[in-house]
Amino acid sequence: MTQLFLAQASIGLPALDVAVIAVYILGIVIFGACFYRRSKSIEGFTVGSRNLPGWALGLSILATYLSSISFLANPGKSYVANWSPFVFSLTIPVVCVIASKFFIPLYRGKLQTTAYEHLEHRFGYWARAFSGMSLILLQIGRIGVVLYLVSVAVHELVGWDLVTLIIVLGVLTIFYTVLGGIEAVIWTDVVQAIVLLGGAVACCCLLLIRMPVDLLDAVESAARAGKFSFGGWRFNLVMEGFWTVFLFGIVDNLRNFGVDQNYVQRFLSASSDREARKSLWFGGLLYVPVSALFFFIGTLLFLYYNALEPTPTGLPAHGDKVFPFFIVSELPMGLTGLVIAAVMAAGMSTLDSSINVSATVWTVDFYQRLIRRDASDHQLLNMTRVTTLLVGIAGTGTALLLIREHTVLDTWWIISGIFGGGMLGIFLLGILVPRASSRTAILAVLVGILAIAWGSLSDFLPRQLQHLQFPLHKFMIGPVGAVTILVVGWLASLAGNPRPASRI
Repeated sequence: MTQLFLAQASIGLPALDVAVIAVYILGIVIFGACFYRRSKSIEGFTVGSRNLPGWALGLSILATYLSSISFLANPGKSYVANWSPFVFSLTIPVVCVIASKFFIPLYRGKLQTTAYEHLEHRFGYWARAFSGMSLILLQIGRIGVVLYLVSVAVHELVGWDLVTLIIVLGVLTIFYTVLGGIEAVIWTDVVQAIVLLGGAVACCCLLLIRMPVDLLDAVESAARAGKFSFGGWRFNLVMEGFWTVFLFGIVDNLRNFGVDQNYVQRFLSASSDREARKSLWFGGLLYVPVSALFFFIGTLLFLYYNALEPTPTGLPAHGDKVFPFFIVSELPMGLTGLVIAAVMAAGMSTLDSSINVSATVWTVDFYQRLIRRDASDHQLLNMTRVTTLLVGIAGTGTALLLIREHTVLDTWWIISGIFGGGMLGIFLLGILVPRASSRTAILAVLVGILAIAWGSLSDFLPRQLQHLQFPLHKFMIGPVGAVTILVVGWLASLAGNPRPASRI
């Protein structure tokens, strides 16, 4: 397989760039596998023996937030339109305040391994199973989509075979994740975050150096053209303006820090409450300027190519392909390989995390809880490793199936909205509505899933039912689902449960 990959890599790239990419990929796999000795217990494999430093966990949170899609799509957004998606990043400090005050004390004070233990105490095992299975299905879909899209990105950059890329990146990520557990995920994420930032900073500096016109004049011209706009301040949830993205960002980031095991597991891996909060603030706040950097690169690309005379041959019309075009056609030898490695780094940092947390949730919330309550540490560890392998294979298989799918992002939004919105809604219901019982929670979740399905699938309604289409922007599907669960649960609890339910 390695020989096949290197044969593909030798096509279309200078030897130095191929060497940079090969050294990075092999280095990250070997580095991750080196943590095998620290993952010989279930606690070491899943939460790193709870002794990881906050700064490393923060970089891992940053790497998990970022992806190869952010690396390429965010510059494409600001190149074509404006900075309205950046509003999502501005919601993170707001959510960090909430997570630092409420979520981290809850997790570290009352949980052992997964976020869904809390839901069992609150509503019963069905809530834990629902959220746990939602997380696993969501992560398998996420693995497939991210692996497919990062492979497509590299394929478009250098023309390597798409199927080969998917299989090689999937197998290598599975390999070091199976061996090294959460510590391999955390420390490889640290390296990948540094590589990602290095590639982005290098591209930004090169654009500034090569700008063919006065930069200040160009920036002023771009500002007058609305390139730095946040999409308008009018409260309109139908268009992609400031408030639409802001509300979506609040809800999505509450889901991330509230019920997404990717982040909960990092908080539980910290050596102390202080280090857990440090990881939250370090990773969350660092994401704001990093995402601004990617949007700034898109604006610089707009200024650069609009100032060039004549317009370069082959300049793509599609915004998402402009940054790859710049990488291949403008970067010097060696730096091209570094940036391609950065694109791969962003994808692999998402894959390893999703694989590890899915295996953890299956082992703790299903295998240990239902099948083998008396399982030994060795049995739990073996189950986690086997599940890591199976989840990785399932995600890689999903990526291969998506090759013929023409609406990958639409498919991902449907998956994310259905499972993510439901998890957040039931979590908020348990915290904010003390009267809510298990029965009212079941009713609320069923109604909420129907609302999410309506928003996700309304575009496929037949012509005679077009008047029933979801009236808001697609970004509002998740918020509508979460709010529906919360409101229905609250109303049902008032009608049928006059006494408050117990809370943990």
